[in-house]
Formats: sequence, C-alpha cells, structure tokens
Amino acid sequence: MATRRQALQTLIGGGVLGTGLLAATGPTAWAAPTGAYRVDLHAHMIPPMYREAVLRAGLLVPGGLPLPAWSPEAALAFMDEFGIAAQVLSISDPGVRFARGLEAVRLARSCNDYAADQVRLHPARFGSLVTVPLPDVPASLAEIAHGLDVLGMDGVALLSSYDGIYLGDPRFEPIMALLDARSALVFVHPGELPAGSAPPLPLPSFLLEFPFETTRTAVEMIAAGTLDRYPNIRFVLAHAGGCLPYLATRLGAPRAVVPDQIPSVSLLGLEGALRRFHYDTALSASASSLRSVLEVADVDHIVFGTDWPFSGLTYSASDTSDPAPGLSDVFDGDGRARVERTNPLALLPRLAAELR
Repeated sequence: MATRRQALQTLIGGGVLGTGLLAATGPTAWAAPTGAYRVDLHAHMIPPMYREAVLRAGLLVPGGLPLPAWSPEAALAFMDEFGIAAQVLSISDPGVRFARGLEAVRLARSCNDYAADQVRLHPARFGSLVTVPLPDVPASLAEIAHGLDVLGMDGVALLSSYDGIYLGDPRFEPIMALLDARSALVFVHPGELPAGSAPPLPLPSFLLEFPFETTRTAVEMIAAGTLDRYPNIRFVLAHAGGCLPYLATRLGAPRAVVPDQIPSVSLLGLEGALRRFHYDTALSASASSLRSVLEVADVDHIVFGTDWPFSGLTYSASDTSDPAPGLSDVFDGDGRARVERTNPLALLPRLAAELR
C-alpha cells in the first residue's frame, strides 16, 4: 500500500502543461506573486473536543488517514511560512455524522462555537464554515441559522453524503431552501462511504473514493435539478470537483444516446451546471487537473485550497515557500492572484473587508 506521503505527493504532482487560460509555454513556469496574499478556502480545524469525540468513537483513521496534529498556532505558522493571508476553517470527514441524536447536535455546536472564537481572535486570518448535524434535518436547519445569524460564520460545509444519501436527495430540500434564501457559500467536501460500500481496493479512501464521492453528489444535484431550484447557493467543490470536469463529455452523452434512461437533467444544461460550481485547487494544483476544470468553468470559478493539515506531510517535505507551484504551469502572476486571492474573497465578503 502506498504511504500517506507518497499518495499525497502523487496527487499534487505536476503533469503535462495545460492549454487553459494563461497557460505557460515551454519548460519554464510563470513566477508566482510574492508576499502573504493567498486566501485558503479549503483548510480544516481539529478542535480538542472534536478529536476526543472522534477517537472515543474508535475512528482512528477516518478516510484512511489518522487525525493530524492541529492548533490555531500551528495553522498561523503554516500560513506565515507559505504566504497565506487567511484560511477558512471547516471540519473534514467524518464531520459529526458518527455521533447520533443530541450528541451530534452538541458536537456540531461546539465545533461552530470554537470556529467563531478563532475568528474573533484573528478576524483577518481565519474564516469559518458551519458544521451541521446531518442527517438530522431539523437540527441542521437550526444550526445553520445559528452559525450564520448568531455567530456570523462565512458559509456552510457539507459532506458529499450522509448515511449514503447524497445532497440532491429530496430529504435535503429544506436544507437547500434555507441555504438558497441566505445566498450561502456551501463548501462540499467528500466523505467516506458507509462501511462495506466501497470496493476492497488496497488504497485508502481519500485517494480514490473521495474524488468519486464529490463527483457522485455533484452529478446527483445536477440531475435532480438542485442547481435550478436554488440558484443563489454558491457551491464550492473540493479537490477540483473530483472527476466531474474530466467526465463532462461522457456525462452529456446519455441525453442523446439513451434519453429515456436518465433523469431530466438540469434546465441549465450540463455545461451551464458545471459553470455554476466553483472548484478548489486542494491536492489538484497541476496542469493535468486544472486543464479539465478550465474546459468546463471560467477561471473566476477556481479558488485556492490546501487541505491542510491533512496534507501537512507534503508541505513539510517541500523545498519551496510556494504552497502550489503547479499553478504556475497554468497561470501567470495575474492569473495566480485571481485564483489564490481575488476569487476566494469574492465568496467571502466579511474576510474581504478585513483584508482591504
């Protein structure tokens, strides 16, 4: 089995030079801008009480990775080392879905209170996303309202599925309606499949099943018309959308070949639906990944992300202070500034005001 470091390095390694907007030519990449200008929209926190709850539940390697060390101080040090002005904090998989009933509700509230405290202490360095106790829909509605209205959090984090139920399912319609009414930023992060659902491959879940899960939930939202019914939600897909951009042509083929065997796809059409999503660069900052994204989305819908601290070993092994050197194989300095700062801040008005 591949080691954690080998797997992560494989994921973010550079590929063939892309042909997207601002693509570099020849063997020399464009130079990155200098200074702490970046805004990291895909970063995670592991509060002490959350770590204790995960370990108490026996989840020693959720998603195939042990929980890494994390603290606000370590996050700030990482940001300073790699030219990152601010991080938007969220809880990664498994979220709080391993808990049940009031335990899940209380754990979600504790995570949200903790995140809001960090933002109060460091308003120009941290943003935060609401953790929800899904699949409990009523409790999640209350927690979203509390997080956005009382705590002033910057958006909401959703896992790709809950108990095998993907985000386009009718059971989650009340959640989508509330998020649409708030014009919410919604960060969609993959989660591990229910026990026994994944094929028995000799690989950790984060390597293959995570991008597959992001793809599944995005496709279901498109096919179910979620994007049509809720046009105000600003969805960000982790890890460059999983496999979604690469599969765009294949996903469109059944409409012509077997139209009676698929759901009525989004009124936006597949191309319009793919342009609705935003795509982060976490573990995908290479020409081979971003070429596909640029084929289906505008550059303004690509946002910087690190997936730190789960990607921490990759950065500790780096010999550069650039957290995403592969971006320079695709974008010139102005393009990188858009992806790494302008685009994320367009989704984060509170943080944008702090960083003026």
